[in-house]
Order: sequence, then structure tokens, then C-alpha cells
Amino acid sequence: MSGLGGLSGGEALLEGAVGEGWWLVVDEEDGSVRMVAGPFPDRGEASWAAGLHAQGGRARPVFGTRRADGGLSRRPSPQDWAWLAELTEQLERLPEGWDATLAEDDPLVTLLVEVAAALLEAGLPLHDTTGGGSALGGASLSPEAVLGGIVVSWRQHDRMSIDRVHGSEMDAELQTVMNRALADVLLVRGFEVYSIPGSSGHVVRRAS
Repeated sequence: MSGLGGLSGGEALLEGAVGEGWWLVVDEEDGSVRMVAGPFPDRGEASWAAGLHAQGGRARPVFGTRRADGGLSRRPSPQDWAWLAELTEQLERLPEGWDATLAEDDPLVTLLVEVAAALLEAGLPLHDTTGGGSALGGASLSPEAVLGGIVVSWRQHDRMSIDRVHGSEMDAELQTVMNRALADVLLVRGFEVYSIPGSSGHVVRRAS
């Protein structure tokens, strides 16, 4: 197939090939999506092929099923399912009953999940308030209806926050640094972040 450089015949889009896997697609100016190669067995091979494709950065890997009519039906990839499982495990670290006063469709519930996902994607785990890792610290999230947002703060390791092995001054300084880091991450991700008077924590709201 033209434009695929050194890709083998098995990696090029076969005429009429259908099935589930990773496919290379190109976004057209009219908003449609054109499939140009696949299927690939995993995302790594699809990403490698995207770099070799004649259309350069325009080609991107997408997981889904190529239909008999040539169209693509998007499907959650194995990585998507793994990510959802990881995010679910993180949310289970929240204090028991955190959502007791909130309806399932309350915007604060959705906002909390979005904030947790943004922090996790940045490599910042939630504080495990109920499990065996509670001493390790992490990001603490609390939906506060009266503030219209999520209160976000950092919980340091017990050695810093409780034992204070390096002293109270160091504990306070690092707490400020870590809370500021959380705020910066969420600002970059497009949330509105407000400082809390008398605290180094922040209130996070969805951008208006």
C-alpha cells in the first residue's frame, strides 16, 4: 500500500479486511475519518506505523472494529479498560460515605472523578484513607457543595505529617509546595483553582 514505507503486507490495510484491532486513521477537513492502515495487534505497532506513514503527524492510531462497509466503529481499547480499572481503584480510596449527601447525577460527583483522573494521569495518586497504604500519603479530595467545588490538598507521608521527622517547619513548607503543585497541574488541565484563606489547599471548579 502506498505511503506505508517499509511496512509488511500484513501490516497494510487489506482490501475488505474487517475485525477488531488498532487502525491508522487520518482526520479529513470535512470532519470525516479515513482509515489508511491496519489492523495492528497492539498500540505500539500502530504508533510506529503512524510515524512511517506518508501523511506524517496526521495519521493516528484508533482502536475499533472495521465494518464490512469500510467504516470504523470505535471501541474501548485494552488500555482504556485498564485505565478505568485503575481510576476505579483510586476512587475507592476516598473516605467512606464521601458521596452520602450527593445525588448520583450531582455535578460535583462528575467533577470529583474528572479531578481524580487529571491527577492520576499526572502521576499523582489519591490518598488511601481506608486501606493499608494510608500512611503513604497522596492527594485528598472532598466535594463541598457550599463552596461549589472540590477541596484539593496533599497528604504527606506519616513520617512528615504525623511523626514530623524533619521538623514542623519542613512539614509546613513541603505541604505548601505540594498543594501548589496540585493547583498548577489542575490549572494546566483547564480547571478553575482558588486558594482557601488560611489554608494552603485549594477549591477546584469546572471552568466556566
